[in-house]
Amino acid sequence: MWQDVPAPGDKAGQAGLSNGQVFVQKTDGVVQFYVQAGAYSLPALATPFLATDKTLTNFYGPVPVAYLKLQVAKNTSILVGELPTLIGAEYTFTFENMNIERGLLWNQENAINRGIQVNQTLGKFAASVSWNDGFYSNRYSWLSGSLAYTAGPHSLAFVAGGNLGQTAYQTAATPVQNNSRILNVIYTYTKGSWLLQPYFQYTDVPTNLKIGIEKGASTTGGAILVNRTFKHGFSLPTRWEYISSSGTASQQAVNLMFGPGSAGTSVTVTPTFQYGGLFFRGDLSWAHAINSTPGYALGALGMNQSQYRAVGEIGFIFGNNVEKGR
Repeated sequence: MWQDVPAPGDKAGQAGLSNGQVFVQKTDGVVQFYVQAGAYSLPALATPFLATDKTLTNFYGPVPVAYLKLQVAKNTSILVGELPTLIGAEYTFTFENMNIERGLLWNQENAINRGIQVNQTLGKFAASVSWNDGFYSNRYSWLSGSLAYTAGPHSLAFVAGGNLGQTAYQTAATPVQNNSRILNVIYTYTKGSWLLQPYFQYTDVPTNLKIGIEKGASTTGGAILVNRTFKHGFSLPTRWEYISSSGTASQQAVNLMFGPGSAGTSVTVTPTFQYGGLFFRGDLSWAHAINSTPGYALGALGMNQSQYRAVGEIGFIFGNNVEKGR
């Protein structure tokens, strides 16, 4: 990874293990399970890069996802444990996304929830409801839900979640956004060699003097993800996004981005080559802070308005199915 204006404690150039994980699952019968264990990093635009060992310590540990699944009916299932969030269009780990680094909108979303989730499908509709701990807070006060409709190459999803209580507890994995409410509208078009996914996101962190939020703030953003697959294992994913926040410094509004009332935009292009389980790809990205508060933007002093990054990732994915009786 290379970046032109590293944050304090970060470096211009560095290397690390983005993923070294094993997945074990049982996908038949009434009682099923999924376990994901190993090492990982969580690179995201406009945030300092955190080494793999520190990521495990400060975020979700060596077993970030593990749950029991009860397939109680043909179209109904219940999940209990450490679950991937229902929120957002981008996933937690690098290999799950078309770009290596997550974007600016992802920085407002939660990633891993501990709780219970009910899934139901009915024809072209799929719905999920989850009671969980939001941003990994271990305080079970979040309610999340999603409703998706799929017809041919088109899919439209409405996703919402929020803290029904209040949480003063904060860590790297549990920021002030744990007290937020969030809404996504995600459209996906997949046909042939094309994938198009624009989505809208709104978040709100309300005023709550009891837990130190003197003035609440909200964010409004949108992103467009596009992927074009070519012959011989090549593809070209691209992401554009824009997000703005409300409030002012004079109001002592909570800072959700580059200072109260700031905004940001980014462009990421990720040329990718995959041959079987072997893959190589590279992120070329530009993140830009708008109306930032001095000290809260980019770079060592928080005064830079733009940051360029180049990230390369090489690795392999392989699997083995263990059949019954073997």
